Amino acid sequence: MNWDQIQGKWEQAKGKVKEQWGKLSDDDLTQIEGKREQLAGKIQERYGYTKEQTEEELKAWERDTKW
Repeated sequence: MNWDQIQGKWEQAKGKVKEQWGKLSDDDLTQIEGKREQLAGKIQERYGYTKEQTEEELKAWERDTKW
């Protein structure tokens, strides 16, 4: 699924994001509003990941998430 589709279904995607990255709060997910860069920034902030590590995780999540 590409990011445009994820952004369009953000309300549904929030649950799957929360399953993958449980340290993100509901407020974080509301602020992100489906924006990939903001999601990446919050993941880096909450988990202390590098930008590269965050990108790898996001790409794997996008590829592997079933809708």
